[in-house]
Formats: sequence, C-alpha cells, structure tokens
Amino acid sequence: MGPHPAVAAIRLAVRRVLHDVVRDVLAEQDACHTGVLFGEDAGVQHADAPHAGVPRGAGPRSGARSTARSLSGVTYAGPPGAAPLAPAPVAEQSDPPGPARSAVIAMRRRTADRPAPGPERPLVLAACSGGADSMALAAALAFEAARAGVRAGAVTVDHGLQSGSAARALDVADRLRDLGLDPVEAVGVTVGRQGGPEAAARDARYAALESAATTLGAAAVLLGHTRDDQAETVLLGLARGSGTRSLSGMAAVSGPGGRYRRPLLLLDRDTTRKACLVQGIDVWEDPHNADPAYTRARVRHEALPVLEKSLGRGVVASLARTAQLFRDDADALDQWAASAGRDAAVDGDPDGALAVARLRPLPPAVRRRVIRSAAVSAGCPGGSLFARHVEETDRLLTDWRGQGPLNLPGGVVALRTDGKLVFRRATAE
Repeated sequence: MGPHPAVAAIRLAVRRVLHDVVRDVLAEQDACHTGVLFGEDAGVQHADAPHAGVPRGAGPRSGARSTARSLSGVTYAGPPGAAPLAPAPVAEQSDPPGPARSAVIAMRRRTADRPAPGPERPLVLAACSGGADSMALAAALAFEAARAGVRAGAVTVDHGLQSGSAARALDVADRLRDLGLDPVEAVGVTVGRQGGPEAAARDARYAALESAATTLGAAAVLLGHTRDDQAETVLLGLARGSGTRSLSGMAAVSGPGGRYRRPLLLLDRDTTRKACLVQGIDVWEDPHNADPAYTRARVRHEALPVLEKSLGRGVVASLARTAQLFRDDADALDQWAASAGRDAAVDGDPDGALAVARLRPLPPAVRRRVIRSAAVSAGCPGGSLFARHVEETDRLLTDWRGQGPLNLPGGVVALRTDGKLVFRRATAE
C-alpha cells in the first residue's frame, strides 16, 4: 500500500525540484570542469569547448535541459526512473590547436592514473517554521534526499517576536533532526521596523536563510509556500495597485543563483495539513497567522473566504493560475524592455543617456520598464521607486513642454536635454 495521496503529492513535488537542483549543480560543475581543462590548466580556452566564455562556477542554472557532467566523469544519482547521466571521458574531447595541445596532454597524463574522486553530494535545506506547510516539506525532503543524491538539512528562524520563541525554535530543530535532517540550524534574528512589521520580519528571515545557506554551502533552500500563499500574494498586489511583476506572485525559483525553490506552489494548504496528520507530525500554529493586525492574516481569514462565498470555490486556484499568466507576460515584457534599452542607449554617453526618439514610439509597458531600469542603474533604490515616479519621468518623453529636472529617490535626477533622457546623481550646490 502506497503513501497517503497528500504525502505522495508533496513527495513528488519535492522529488522534481531535487532533480532540478542536481541537474543545475552538475551543469555548473561541467562548466567549471571545462574552464579548468581548457583555461587555467591548459593556458587557453578552446573555442569549441562547451560553455566557452562562461566564468568558472557560473554555469547554466534553472531552465538548462542539457545532460550535465560532473568533475572527472563522476555523476550524481538522479531520481528514480530518470535516465542516468552518462559521464563524458576527458579523452573524448577535442584538443585545442597549436602549442596548447601539449599542455592539455600533459595535464591528462598527470590525472589519468588517479582514481576519480566522488564529489560531495549537494546540500539542500528546508526553511521550516514548525507549521504544517514547512514540516510537510521537511518530511518530504528527508524522504527523497537519498534517492535524489543530495544531503538534506534545515534552518528554522526565531524572529524573537513572541514569548518563548527561542525555546520553540530549539524544539522545532529537534523535531527536524528526528526526521533525519542534518545539519539543522536554529537562527535568532532581530526584526527591524522598516517597511512595516511583516516586511521587516520577512527581510530578517531571508537574511538569516541567506547567511545559513552560505555558511553551510547549500545548493538550494526549499520554501514551503503553497497555492494559498500565492493567491494571498496576488490579492495583496491588487490592493496596492501594483504592476504586472507584483501580480505575478512568488516565483518557483528565485534568489541569487536560483537558490530558493518553492516546490508546493501548485498544492493547497489542506494537502500539507493532511500530510502532517497522516504521518503523525506535530505542527505549531503561529498565532500571528491569525492576528488581524497583520494584512496577510486579514486576507487569509477575511478577504479570501468572502470571495469564495461570493464567487464559489476555486478562487484560490484561479488567483494562483493568474499569477503564472502574469509572470509569463512580465518575463516577456522584461526581455523586450532589456532589448529596447540597449537599442536606445546613446553610444559613449557617460551618464548612460537614452535617445528620446527611440523610446517614445515604444508601448507604455515597455517604455516604462526601460525608464525604471535606467533609474535603478543610476542609483534609485528599487523599493522606493514607485509607479508615480516612473509615470512622471515618462511624461518627459510623451508630454514634453520644456519642464525641468525631476528629483527621484536616492538623490537621482531625471532630465531631458538635447533629445536625450538622462539620469544622474544630484550634485550639492
């Protein structure tokens, strides 16, 4: 008899993400291997080598579908049923031309008689608060890790906002170890006030996760956000009047180098609760999640139930699906804007000026993305650059009446001069 359907669904979601993590690690090692073989050790980089021109350790990550090799042809075991990753012996690679060939041959002779080292399995961490979502995620990671060829650990963060939170974090850490996770870190943070209590707690939490992942050398950190969390995020974006990027919700892969992975975005919160119940996993319900003082708690317990009652069940799934559609649109618009920004750049201009004649004909959604990107590059803090700033700057292109410079956040000035849109740091008079 197989596992409960809720348990099976979560394990499958985690298994798929672990497969992606291993694939990305192997691809990065492959790029590193190529750099060693044809670059530093050989003195040159062969123009025909795979990933030619890619810096060491900066190989392809999310989205790379090609079969990857690890150092010395040793491969990690993939998930059950996956085709094995075939090693590619160094001898099958073509030699670089000219005098570098002898250097490559000499390096091969030095390493040919040494046994191939078994690479350390990548470490994947689960970020765990002790709630049902993250505990179900952690249990699935512990179950799937060995089969996927990774090591499994966890991090729990004590925000210090409630009485007894430090002891609770230690208890969560003990329960994570009981699941078989190792290493497990309980990290205390100090939550500031910038941006409000929810944003400040989130910033402190991600800073702690980033620090722990870096210290432990983790290849990825799994987050327990569910489809319900995604729906709440979309509603919050709608309430703020945010743009397409904000309405696209949380990405399945995010963070530096694709560090953060969200396996459960297609599963609802009831699934994680059932999974914990049938596995006998104790969970902790954070009282802040039900406190109406917090905006997300009001969305969760008041706004969404009203929408479900008025519009029928399925609102959460529809909002999550809308987030994915918005994300696809935002990705396409961002790519268009990046290309348009390069085309509009004025060659040789020290301020990175943009040609008005090339920007003005663009659709507003693309043009304003170019403006925002240029302003951030000039020094505007992204979190302080609001839609009204971008819209007023856009008027320098579409409603030009000789108006003067605009003061933007971060001490940046936007002005139109000589047919160019210029962003520069304000100078003290």
